[in-house]
Amino acid sequence: MSKKTGLIVPHDYKLLSIAAILEVFETANKLYKGTEKPFEIMVFQSSEQINQEQLFGYKVNSIDNCNQDLDLILIPAFTTDNMSEMIAKNKKFIPWLQKQHKAGAELASFCTGAFLFAASGLLNEKLATTHVDACSAFTKAFPLVKLKSEETLTADGSLYTSGGSTSTFHLLILLVQKYCGNEIAVQIAKIFSIDLNRYKQSYFSTFRPNHLHNDSLVAMLQQKIENHYSTIEKLEEITKDIPTSTRNMTRRFKLVTGIPPIEYLQNIRVESSKKYLEQTQLSISEIIEKTGYNDPKAFRKVFYKMVGMKPIEYREKFRVQ
Repeated sequence: MSKKTGLIVPHDYKLLSIAAILEVFETANKLYKGTEKPFEIMVFQSSEQINQEQLFGYKVNSIDNCNQDLDLILIPAFTTDNMSEMIAKNKKFIPWLQKQHKAGAELASFCTGAFLFAASGLLNEKLATTHVDACSAFTKAFPLVKLKSEETLTADGSLYTSGGSTSTFHLLILLVQKYCGNEIAVQIAKIFSIDLNRYKQSYFSTFRPNHLHNDSLVAMLQQKIENHYSTIEKLEEITKDIPTSTRNMTRRFKLVTGIPPIEYLQNIRVESSKKYLEQTQLSISEIIEKTGYNDPKAFRKVFYKMVGMKPIEYREKFRVQ
C-alpha cells in the first residue's frame, strides 16, 4: 500500500530543497517493481498561499480542509535567514503538523526546515540537526531540542532531521531504505552520486541501538560493546568493572535495549560486517577476523539468521561501487 507522503510548500521555501525531495521520491517510485508505487506524493499549502491548481506537476492541497491522515510529511529548507519572520508567516502549518503527528504521521525536515519543525514543539527533548551555520540561532530559539550540530542527520522515533547540503540526500536515502528496502536505496545513492563512505553510519542498517535512555550502567556496557566488539571473547571481560551483578546487568540491559547483551554484541558485529561488505573489498575471511569471530561457520550462521542471506549474496546485492 502506497505511503501517503505530504510535501509542504511554505512561504520562503527553498526551490533546490523541494527539487531534491521530489526527484528522489519520484525516482524511488520509478525503480520500485511492485504493483503499487511506494509513495503517493501530495503537495500542501495553506489556503492563503494557493493561487494555482498545480505546483511542480502536483495538485495543490490545502492544509485548512485536509481530512486525511498522512503517513509521512516532508518539511523543506528555507531561503531566508530571518527564521522568526519565516515561522510567523508559516504559523498555520504548526497545528496541522501537530495534528498529523498525533494521528501517526512521521515527520522529516531538511536543512533549515528544522526551524518550522521545532516551532511545532514536536522536537522538544528530541534529537535534531540543521545547517551548520544555523545551529547557533537554532539553539537560542529552541533550547529544549537536543541539537546534534555535528550529525549529518538524526532519527528519533518517528521524527527525522538533516543537516545542510548533501545531508538532505542522506536523509532521503534513509527514508527510501525504510519504505522501499536496501536495494532501491543503494540504487538511489548511485544515481545521485552520494558518497556513503563519508558518514558515520551505514544507512542500510537494520539494527539501530537505543541510546535514548538514562541508565548509566547500560550506557557504559553499550559503549564497551560498540568500541571493543572485535576483540571481545567473553562478555565477562567487559562487565567485571561495572558495579552490579551480571544477572542484574543483563536484566537492566534487556529492559532498556530490548535484547540481552550477547545478542546486542552479535548485532553490532553483523552490522559492522555488512558495512565492510558494502564498502570494502576485504575477503570474507578478513571481515570475519575484523568483526571478532573465530569460527567462520558460526559467523555465516549468525549472519544468515539476522540478514536472511549469505555474506557473499549480500555483497553482490548491496555493494556500493
